[in-house]
Amino acid sequence: MTNKLCTVSVGDTEQNNRLQSKPLKPLNSNSQTHRERRRRSSRDPSRSTRMKDEDDGPPNRELYALLHISPDASDDEIRKSYRQWAQIYHPDKIQAPHMKEAATENFQRICEAYEILTDENKRKIYDIYGMEGLTSGLELGTKLSKAEELKEELERLRKLKELEKVAAQFQTSGSMVAKMSLPHFLSGNGFMRGMAMTSTVQSQISKRNTLSIGGYVAANGNSGGGGATLVFGHQLSPVSSMEIVASTGLRSLLGVQTSRHLSQHLNATMGLALSLKDGSLNLSNVWTRELSETTSGNIELNLGTDSSIAIGWKKKEEKSSASGQMKLGLGSFEVTANYTHRFSKKSHGHLEGKFGSHALAIEVGGGRKISKFSTVRMLYSIGIQGIFWKLELHRGGQKLIVPILLSRHLDPVFATAAFFFPTSLYFFAKKFIIKPYYLMREKQKALENMERTSAKVQEARAAADKAQKLLQNVANRKQKKQQEIGGLVITKAFYGSVKTLKKRDENVETNDELALQFVDVTLPLNFLVSDNGQLKLHEGVKKSGIMGFFDPCPGEPKQLYVEYTYGGNVYEVVVDDYAELLLPQETHRI
Repeated sequence: MTNKLCTVSVGDTEQNNRLQSKPLKPLNSNSQTHRERRRRSSRDPSRSTRMKDEDDGPPNRELYALLHISPDASDDEIRKSYRQWAQIYHPDKIQAPHMKEAATENFQRICEAYEILTDENKRKIYDIYGMEGLTSGLELGTKLSKAEELKEELERLRKLKELEKVAAQFQTSGSMVAKMSLPHFLSGNGFMRGMAMTSTVQSQISKRNTLSIGGYVAANGNSGGGGATLVFGHQLSPVSSMEIVASTGLRSLLGVQTSRHLSQHLNATMGLALSLKDGSLNLSNVWTRELSETTSGNIELNLGTDSSIAIGWKKKEEKSSASGQMKLGLGSFEVTANYTHRFSKKSHGHLEGKFGSHALAIEVGGGRKISKFSTVRMLYSIGIQGIFWKLELHRGGQKLIVPILLSRHLDPVFATAAFFFPTSLYFFAKKFIIKPYYLMREKQKALENMERTSAKVQEARAAADKAQKLLQNVANRKQKKQQEIGGLVITKAFYGSVKTLKKRDENVETNDELALQFVDVTLPLNFLVSDNGQLKLHEGVKKSGIMGFFDPCPGEPKQLYVEYTYGGNVYEVVVDDYAELLLPQETHRI
């Protein structure tokens, strides 16, 4: 990229006058037109080989933050924003000699952003690969010095997509149940009392056809067995499908099943199965209706050797899910209900109950996510079949379930001890072993990260301080004007580590480590307040790229805390790094 001053005029020409900024109108932060979604998706591929931001988030898009524009901004919007910033940072506008160098440096950054984002080809490359793509020669045109690198990169991406496509053709799932028994162990008959395993592989053999192959084995004491299942699926139309099922072994049968979307909220499934053991026919019919955005209900009818009718419902919300079913058969009935509550992104609690002619049990427990793909659960069950512990490990589509029979007798003392012992052990281990270990590990990682990035952060902090000084006069003038009319005034704003912002009320002047984890951005936000008293930070743009901001803690999740006044009232809001922010809003009022 060029180091020369940008040659685009910033004078008071007629074109400049025509492109003067218009007052921002209040926007609904949740609204998004179809055109905006299409443009955003076209510029936001799921994978990018550019230099990735250390945070696990969307692309950095620093150039958009630098000009304070949306990633969907038009050329006119880019040009208008450039001229506004150029009026502030053009070296000819700066009188103080000691600030000339800082102004020149920031003006070059603005010019570079303008040149890239107003060039259609460069903008496409930047949106996909970032600055690394541009500086390494990944540009479109006839004057490329490293055109071969672009060809190699595109070929690599093509191969990567082919591998992903092949991987998507196969989906595996399976489970293993290992049944344990404490009474058997105490009587000298061994701890294991049974095992069962299932495994299924599904493949997309064509655009409209799928093939699923599965098998299962089961052993209980001196008896056991197994079998295999083959399922061929065919998409008849966009609203209907069919499956042909063949199974051998313990449940030998042939069957066919069809499904159809009868309306936007109603689905129907009908199946017919022929048992190869006794020649009996079984007919099933399931109707499912969406009752609301989060709730659905179903009715299931089975006719055959095990005729029954069942009515059920499911409800799934952001932090909880629940379901229930009542089933009536020939001489039997059963009612089941379960509820799951997510306490956080990593942990959840579970409660389930069964009542019927052959079952009476209550199950309670919880689970925790230990990695991106793995979850562990611990459940306690008490019922007419005895007292159980159940340990579960879920990883991807695989499950390991270990039910442990503790006692067949419902002794109140033993049942209470069996419930409180693992619960107490868990909370003890969490408080005195697990949590201290993770806190120590996180602190160690944070210290290592600070040491590794300290020079880079210090340099960025110094540059942000200089950028803020250049904004100071205009920001103070805007703030004074807003105060006079009772408009939007940013009284306090901090950007930095999520954990640090939670401790923002502490005396940071005596805590150097805490103070290094965030940056005061009150001044640049006051500068960004529009003449009509509004402030908008665009969605999907990392806030550290905004003029006067910087990243004080690379690699850690960050948030922006803003305290402001409007119309004589005080407001407060905290937003994530890539989230949209629109001020003022009544929901922020304290």
